[in-house]
Amino acid sequence: MRTLIGSMLVAGCALIGSAAEPVSVGSPDDRAAVAWVRGGDQEFNGTPYHFLGSSDMQVTFDVKPQRGAALELLWGSKNDKRVAVVVVNGQSLPVTGGGDYSGFRWLRVPLPDGVKGERYDITLKPGEGKAAFIAEVRLTAPGGDAKRPDLKRASYKAKSAQKAQAARKRSPWMGFQGEGFPEMRKVWDTPAPAPAKPASDARVEAAFRLAEKHGRQANEAFYRSRRFIDGWLAHADPATGLIPRNLNESRDFWNGRDSAADNWPFMVLTAAMTDRPLFEGRMLEMLRTETKLTCRVDRLPDDYSFSKKGWRREKLDLDAIIFDGAEYVKDGLLPITEWLGPSPWSERAIGIIDDIWKNAQVETPFGKIPTLNFEVNGDLLQACARLYWFTGERKYLDWAIRLGDYYLCGTNHPTRDMKELALGDHSCEVINGLSELYVACAHVAPEKREVYRKPLHEMYDRILEIGRNEHGLLYLRVSTRTGEHTSALTDNWGYNYDGIYTAFLLDKTAAYRDAARKALSNLKEHYTGQGGMCQSNTADGYADSIEGAITLLNREPVASAMEWVDAEIKTMWGRQHPNGVIEGWHGDGNSARTSLMYALWKTQGITVQPWRADVRFGAAREGGRLCISVIADKPWEGRLIFDKQRHKLNMHLPLDYPRINQFPEWFTAQADAHYEVSNAAGDEEQLRTGKTLLNGFAVSLKAGEEQRLIIKPLEKK
Repeated sequence: MRTLIGSMLVAGCALIGSAAEPVSVGSPDDRAAVAWVRGGDQEFNGTPYHFLGSSDMQVTFDVKPQRGAALELLWGSKNDKRVAVVVVNGQSLPVTGGGDYSGFRWLRVPLPDGVKGERYDITLKPGEGKAAFIAEVRLTAPGGDAKRPDLKRASYKAKSAQKAQAARKRSPWMGFQGEGFPEMRKVWDTPAPAPAKPASDARVEAAFRLAEKHGRQANEAFYRSRRFIDGWLAHADPATGLIPRNLNESRDFWNGRDSAADNWPFMVLTAAMTDRPLFEGRMLEMLRTETKLTCRVDRLPDDYSFSKKGWRREKLDLDAIIFDGAEYVKDGLLPITEWLGPSPWSERAIGIIDDIWKNAQVETPFGKIPTLNFEVNGDLLQACARLYWFTGERKYLDWAIRLGDYYLCGTNHPTRDMKELALGDHSCEVINGLSELYVACAHVAPEKREVYRKPLHEMYDRILEIGRNEHGLLYLRVSTRTGEHTSALTDNWGYNYDGIYTAFLLDKTAAYRDAARKALSNLKEHYTGQGGMCQSNTADGYADSIEGAITLLNREPVASAMEWVDAEIKTMWGRQHPNGVIEGWHGDGNSARTSLMYALWKTQGITVQPWRADVRFGAAREGGRLCISVIADKPWEGRLIFDKQRHKLNMHLPLDYPRINQFPEWFTAQADAHYEVSNAAGDEEQLRTGKTLLNGFAVSLKAGEEQRLIIKPLEKK
């Protein structure tokens, strides 16, 4: 795993304007360590870090200054140079590090001799350029500290704090909190008038009033997602039509792991639900353009520079483009495929996965695998498990089994062999991916399921033993040896529980279901106002946490957790600017994805064609019936399109298990079933086939008049 400190490699760097020359080191000088602090409130490639672009980092080392002391910094890079200013007891040392690597490498910065004081008071702040992000700060000195504790401790003789910077240091897109669309608030907050003739059954009437509320909530979610598209397309490259990685320092390129994986796919899905001409036009054209311009090794994507009209990196980095391709498929193309079924997007996914494995070069006792990167292998486990069912081709299952053997049958077990386990974004992929492989083996390779059963349960049992707090939420990072953990929680708690809950579905381990329910049951009481689970105060952090809750609520409908989701999503929405942009980086797509997931929950999977901003539709269950409310400010004619069993019909999955980035199914129509359709009064009953509901039930609305429908499935004879 790249984030293990002992495996960090060296990177070139230079010091600007100081006599103290930093030195790249392959590994830290453990013997000389006299104080340290590690971690942060964000995470990259499984490593927690502090981003100086968000706030200064203040560190106090309770060590008397001495000659020959130095700082050793675990310095982050995303294939770029990063800049910081290190202020030591009032003396400033500008430092530049990073370069052609993605992750963290060690940088040694000698400290000036003659520093006065009884301790080291150090501030790390951004310099002139891209702000640095740092995972660990160590103080070293000649002779070291023979009495110090084990280096596994998160800190020693050190205190760390964050200090907010002036607004000019922050991205102009980050930190907005307000109402981007005040003109819509009255629409979203004002209930429709009660009907002149309410339903005779009080329970049905209550369901209709709830459905009308759900319609306003869903409308806000759809509207915001549609405006998100407008915001980003306004910044698309004029020549190619592709969107940039972000709207700050990475405006000049499109890349696979961010633009293609996290942002653009949810423009595609939003357009599929709200703007079919845009979906069938520009969104499809962007796919064709991306495929034409970015394939560097076979069908594997690499970063495309708009200014160079070619590769951003002149030197080919196979491991990097495998990373890009795996992220693109798992985070972006698979959600599109689960919604659409076979399409040009599924063809792109299949091509990338095939060529990732074509270029697999890492020898293991179980056969060649494409990479040793923990996150990427998790992506591939999920992608191959699903593509096996989607295509019916055994090779995908065989590839997934190769990875399953590597983690469960060899010397790379996540909780037995790895010293530390990250439970946050980028690192929960294997935890979930192994459960997807377990599902496949349970149905087509039962002998392999039995091989995996014990080590898989060992992993989940250990996570539940040491990785969660008293409320059932999960820590960002934990030592598998000692149980030590970060104080920060992970906003990806739900993604981890997806895998654990899947094991419950297969093996009926009650403790796994109880653990997921415990987390859901504590959200409202203990984490209201903390949708990001303390890991990051960003819309993306809220999105991941809310999404994890919705996926589990689809299986375990805990009422208090539903109320928590309704409250927390408003905070996420409050980050969106009036032009539609949310925070100006690729994480904006994750917010749109969560909004779509929320909207489909409130409509019970129903969409409309054509969609229009003033058309509000929502649904609620009452017993075995579905109550639907539809209202528009202007006359509208269109179709209510009901959802289907997408896991079965699109993906051919044998079980609708919880999985990352899926859009859960709520009310699904079956083509060969029959349904009774009536109005609220029950005096206009119609018999319709499921095929009619799937193709779209015709509705005609007068301006401002609510139409109510009851859908009741009929038992098959």
